[in-house]
Amino acid sequence: MTELLISTMRTEGRILPLGLDATAPMLGWTFAPSPSHSLMQTAYRIRVAAREELLTDGKPDVWDSGRRESGCQTAIAYEGGALEPRRRYYWQVTVWDEDGNQAESPISWWETGLLRDGQWSGRWIGDASGGADGRPLPRFRRSFRIGKPVRQARAYISGLGHYELRLNGGKVGDHELDPGWTEYDKTVLYTTYDITDALAQGENVAAILLGNGFYNVTGGRYTKFKDSYGAPKCLADLVIEYADGTSETIGTDGAWRAAASPLAFSCIYGGEDYDAALEQEGWDRPGFVEGSAWREASEAEAPSGELVAQSAPALKVMERLSPVAVTEPKPGVFVVDLGRNFSGWPEIAVSGSKGATVKLIPAELLTDEGLANQKWSGSPYEWNYTLKGEGTEIWRPRFTYYGFRYVQVEGVGAALASDTDGQEARGLPILHRMEGQMIYPDVRTTGSFRCSDDRLNRIHEIINRAMLSNMKSVLTDCPHREKLGWLEQVHLMGPSLIFNYDVEALLMKVLADIADAQQPDGLIPTTAPEYVVFQKPWDVFRHAAAWGGASVLAAWELLQRYGNAGALQRHYDTMRRYVDYLTANADGHILRDGLGDWYDVGPNGPGFSQNTPVPLAETAIYYGLTVVMQSIAARLGLAEDADVYARLADSIKAAFNREFFDERTALYAEGSDAALAMPLAIGLAPDAHRDTLFARLVRNVEERGGRTTSGDVGHRYVLLALARGGRSDLIYRMTRSTDTPGYGYQIANGATTLTEAWDGPTVGKSQNHFMLGHLEEWLYTGLAGLDYRYRPESGRFAVTVKPSVVWDVRWAEVRQELRAGQASVRWELGEGRELKVAVEIPINADGAIHIPAAEFDSVAVEGDGARFVGREEGFAVYRTGSGSFTFTRRESP
Repeated sequence: MTELLISTMRTEGRILPLGLDATAPMLGWTFAPSPSHSLMQTAYRIRVAAREELLTDGKPDVWDSGRRESGCQTAIAYEGGALEPRRRYYWQVTVWDEDGNQAESPISWWETGLLRDGQWSGRWIGDASGGADGRPLPRFRRSFRIGKPVRQARAYISGLGHYELRLNGGKVGDHELDPGWTEYDKTVLYTTYDITDALAQGENVAAILLGNGFYNVTGGRYTKFKDSYGAPKCLADLVIEYADGTSETIGTDGAWRAAASPLAFSCIYGGEDYDAALEQEGWDRPGFVEGSAWREASEAEAPSGELVAQSAPALKVMERLSPVAVTEPKPGVFVVDLGRNFSGWPEIAVSGSKGATVKLIPAELLTDEGLANQKWSGSPYEWNYTLKGEGTEIWRPRFTYYGFRYVQVEGVGAALASDTDGQEARGLPILHRMEGQMIYPDVRTTGSFRCSDDRLNRIHEIINRAMLSNMKSVLTDCPHREKLGWLEQVHLMGPSLIFNYDVEALLMKVLADIADAQQPDGLIPTTAPEYVVFQKPWDVFRHAAAWGGASVLAAWELLQRYGNAGALQRHYDTMRRYVDYLTANADGHILRDGLGDWYDVGPNGPGFSQNTPVPLAETAIYYGLTVVMQSIAARLGLAEDADVYARLADSIKAAFNREFFDERTALYAEGSDAALAMPLAIGLAPDAHRDTLFARLVRNVEERGGRTTSGDVGHRYVLLALARGGRSDLIYRMTRSTDTPGYGYQIANGATTLTEAWDGPTVGKSQNHFMLGHLEEWLYTGLAGLDYRYRPESGRFAVTVKPSVVWDVRWAEVRQELRAGQASVRWELGEGRELKVAVEIPINADGAIHIPAAEFDSVAVEGDGARFVGREEGFAVYRTGSGSFTFTRRESP
C-alpha cells in the first residue's frame, strides 16, 4: 500500500470555493507528511461529476482525465465540457507512486457562479441622493414568503461601493468591505453566499445596506482624491431551490423598498457617522410595518464594468485587540492605547442618553500633549456614533477603516469604565469597552520563522504586521493616507508574502486589476486599480518600470512558488504589451525617467531617489523583465517571442553597461549600494568585474558601520547580492543595528509595524508600510536557509536548504507549506561548534541540502536516501528525495 496521502485539494488556489466564474478552473492537491522517504507521484487521474455519489460509484459524468503519466499536482486546468452556472461540481484524484501503488483523495468540490452577466434576474437599484451632499446612505428591504421545504439557497450580490446583506435580522456571512476594489468601469465583483440555513418557512426579509467605498469618494473630510463612478447601488439574486425540484429567484427590482439608513456619512478616506437614534427596530425582520419613510426602490444605471465572481479570499475580522492603557491628556478627552498598530476599526460598548454623540479619532502616533496625531496618516478622519439611549449599545464602523494604534475618545464622561462609574460621568455617555478589530483577507498562514535572536523575531513580526495591515482586496501602500495598490510591492515583497501566507488567489486578483488598468498604448500605471491618474508634471509617478513590471514578475512568481502556469497564459498579452511599451519609450534601450530607487537614504530625507541615477534603476528592471519574458514565452511554447526577448535583453545589457559602467573604476554610476547591487543581482554586471563590484558593495556598507543607503527598489537587490555572495553575516549586522537607518532602529524606537521610512518612528510618515520588508525573504532563504522553485518540466518542486550560520544566532527554524506539502529546516549550534540541521522535504519534491562544512569537517546523516554529491564553496552538498533528515557537522580538530 502506498504511503501517499492527499491532505488538501484546491480549485483556483482555494479550498471548497463557492461561486467561481472560471470556465477552466485550475485543480491541485497537497500531500500529507509521511515517515517514508523518496516518495514520488508518477501519474494521476482526475474525475469530475455533477453528483458526489457518481464519484463514489466510479461513474464520473463531467470529466475523466484518464491516467496521465506526470508528477504534476498543482494548477492543472479542467478540460471537460462547458460548465453550467450555479452548479456544484465534485472532483477526486487518484495518484500513483513509482512502485505502481495508488492512493485516492477525499472528494472535494467547487461551485460555479453565474458565469456570465445574462444569468442575472435582478436589476440594479439605488438612490441617487444616498450618501451625497450630506444625505444618509440608503438601505433596502424585500419581504417574501416560503411555503415549502428548501433544498438549498444562494445569494448572488454586488453592492457598490460596499454592502452588507442581511436576512431575517442577521448579517449574511462574515465578509467585510465586499466587493473588492476594482476599476469599476472594467470589472465589478459579486459574491456568492449559501443562505440555506438563514431562511425560514413563512415570511422572510432580505435587506441591504450600502456604503460608498472607492466607488463614490464624496469628500467632506480628508480625501486622497475625490471622484465617483456613480451613486451607491446594488444588484442581487436570491435563488431558492425547493425540495420538490422547483426554484424561485428574488431579484432586486422595484418591488424592493428603500429608505435612508442611520449611516449619515461614510467615506473610505474620511470615516463614518452613525445615528442610532434613527434606527427602526426590526426593519430587516419579518413583521415590520413600514412607515412613510419607505418608498419603492428606483432602478439605477448599471455600472459599465463586467460582472465577475470575486475569487480572492474575503476580508474578515481576523484579529481582536484589547486596550493596554487609557489616559486623559485633557479634561474629558481620553486616549485608548490598543497596544500595537494595525488596520481596521474599533468596536465600542457605550451607554448614555439619546442623541448624545461619541467621537472616535484614530491615530498611529500621539502629539507631545498625548493627543491623536494624524499629521502623516490623513486628517481629519473620525468615527461618530450618536446614541439611541437604550442600555448598553454596541457599535463599530461598516464601510471604512484606518491604520491606527490609539483612539482618542471625545464626548464621554468616563472611558473603559464599569456601569457603577456612571455617577461620576457628569451626565455624559460612558464608554464601557473598546476592542480593536483587525481586518485582512482570510488567507491561510503557510509559513513560520523563529530564531534565537529576539530582535530578529521582532523584526519578523513588525514586517508581518505591516503585510497583513496592507493586505486588503489589493496590496495597499498604507491603510490610511492613500490605501492605493502601489505595484512595486507586489513583486519586490512577493516572496516575503508567499513565504508566510497563501496568497495565490489574491495575486491572481491583483493581476486582473493590472490588466484592467493597462492603457491602450501598453502603459501599466504604478497603481492598480488606478483611482488617481498622475498628470504632468507628476506623471513620473505613473510610469515607473519597477511598478508596472509587477505584471510580469508577479505572474512569474506564481509559477515559481505555486506552479500556477495559468497566470502566464491568462495575462501574457498584458505582459507583452507592457514590455513593448517600455521598448517604444526607451532611448537607445535606456529608460530615462521613472521613480528609480524610491525612498532611499540621503541628505534630503525620504522621497525621490538621491543616490542612484533613476535611469540606472529603471533600465535594470527593464532588462530583468525581458529576461523573464524570454522564459515565459519559452514556457508557453512561443519560440519566436522567446528569441525576440533574448535579443532585446542582450541589447539592453550592452546599452546599460555602455551608459552606466566605468571599466576604469569598475563602478556603476557613483557606486551607490543600489547601483552596485542591482546589476549584480539582476545579471547585468560583466563576469570579469563581478568580484570587484561585490567587494565595493561590501566596503560601502562596512564603511558606514553596517548601514545601507538603498531604498524601496534597491534594498531587495542589496540583500540578494550580499546573500548570494556569502555575506549574510553583513546582512545580520545591518539588521541588528539600532542606529538609523534600519530595522533595529525601528524596533528600538517603538515600532509595532514596519514604517514607511527607515527612521519612520522618529521622522514621521506612515507607521504602517511593508515596502521595505525585504529582509523577510532573507530570514527564510538566507538565515534559516529554505528556498524552493517549481520545475514545470517535471511538475515537481525543487527544495534548496542552505543555512547561514552567523554571529551570535544559536538556532533558527522555518516551516513552509508548499503546494507539494510541508518543508522545514531547523539548525542549531551545539557544544564545540557542532551544527545540527534537521530538514523535512515534502512528498513529490527533491532536496538539495547544503551543510556549512570545511574540507575536513565530518558530517553524519540520519535518514534514508541522502546522497553526498560533493563540496561547494564551504558546503557539503547532499541530494535527497522526500522525507525527514538530520545532518550533524563536527569541525575537524
